[in-house]
Amino acid sequence: MSLNASPTPGSEQSAAPRILRTTLTSPFGRKVRIAMEVLGLSHKIDLEPADTRSETDSLRLQNPLGKMPCLLLTDGTALYDSRVIIEFLDAWSGRNLLVPADPEDRARALTGETLADGIADAALLMVYEGRFRDPAQVSQAWLAHQRGKVERGLAVMAAEPPDPDKTGVVSISLACALGYLDWRKPLEWRGRYPQLVNWLESFAAAEPAFNMTRRPEEAVT
Repeated sequence: MSLNASPTPGSEQSAAPRILRTTLTSPFGRKVRIAMEVLGLSHKIDLEPADTRSETDSLRLQNPLGKMPCLLLTDGTALYDSRVIIEFLDAWSGRNLLVPADPEDRARALTGETLADGIADAALLMVYEGRFRDPAQVSQAWLAHQRGKVERGLAVMAAEPPDPDKTGVVSISLACALGYLDWRKPLEWRGRYPQLVNWLESFAAAEPAFNMTRRPEEAVT
């Protein structure tokens, strides 16, 4: 299947999404799960857990980078990362709700999505620094480097947040990044960015899929 195509359901050239490899705690997997709900695809795609730390997990064959989420199609194609997957699902569903069609609007939206994803990615690296290193080996310089990315990203988003009443790739990505910060707490953000606190509350009220995709309370990975 050509990844440059814009397939539609039912077309002969369209390979259907089949399995999403992710955990219920991944902020990037949550992005895709929200998109699936919004696009009406959640009943068509099975969720299959993935363990990024396991050398024997087939995820490393499906995505050589060993990262999730990874979407498996019926023709054997594997799509990654979350940005690629959401664009594919948006087009494949035929609804085109999440990514603007206009080239300039699309570029702006994808840039905002990348910024929000960068916040989540830097926060995840902060968490991993404490998880995978002995306390004596934790690099405070590395943590400060990643914290700076999060703080600069949050400041930009707080100054000009996406419309909380419109679900798109930017709002989905920002909500998932903030949800991850709330859970892992690599830094305190709510007291410093009250605009984003209000924004998240408004988005959660407008988009049911955000609360529908909350992590199980017992999850620890």
